[in-house]
Amino acid sequence: MGIRCCVSNRCRKGEKDGRFCQIVIEDIDETTLFKHMELEKKPPPPKPKPPVDKVLAAKKIQAWWRGTLVRRTLLHAALRALIIQCWWRQVLARLLAKRRRAALELCARQQWAAVRLQSWVRMWRVRRRYCRLLNAVRIIQVYWRWRSCNPRGFIQGSYELTASQLSLKLDIFQGSQICRITDCIPFPIKN
Repeated sequence: MGIRCCVSNRCRKGEKDGRFCQIVIEDIDETTLFKHMELEKKPPPPKPKPPVDKVLAAKKIQAWWRGTLVRRTLLHAALRALIIQCWWRQVLARLLAKRRRAALELCARQQWAAVRLQSWVRMWRVRRRYCRLLNAVRIIQVYWRWRSCNPRGFIQGSYELTASQLSLKLDIFQGSQICRITDCIPFPIKN
């Protein structure tokens, strides 16, 4: 009677984490005995009652075998639990990475929006200042052009034309001074 145990760590290309743990526990005598029993298919002959020493030895062997089966079952259950735990940790790690990436993208979008808003406000302020300066320049230009093109005063007058003479009445306004000119110009008469 013997037990063969094989533990191997090897990587599979299909596995995501690159780790694979395989434990094989096989009872050589049990499988061989089971095969022999299938081949014979004869009912075993009745055995005489064994002596007490043999009964105690059989009980010890049976207890050892039951313990081995229980340990094997527990080992398989622990390995399955370990595989499930590793898978669940991978799922949680992926979820955490996804959340972190989403938070980072949100932060980047908010920062981009803040920078964009700041640039718009700066542009608006500079444009408003430029428009004020442009308006001031236009006011100065209009005043200066009026000043240089407009005469210092203006003339208002009337005239009367008769057959022999031209009568003029002119009022010249220069600031607060008024100059009035009244004149009659005779026409030369040719005979």
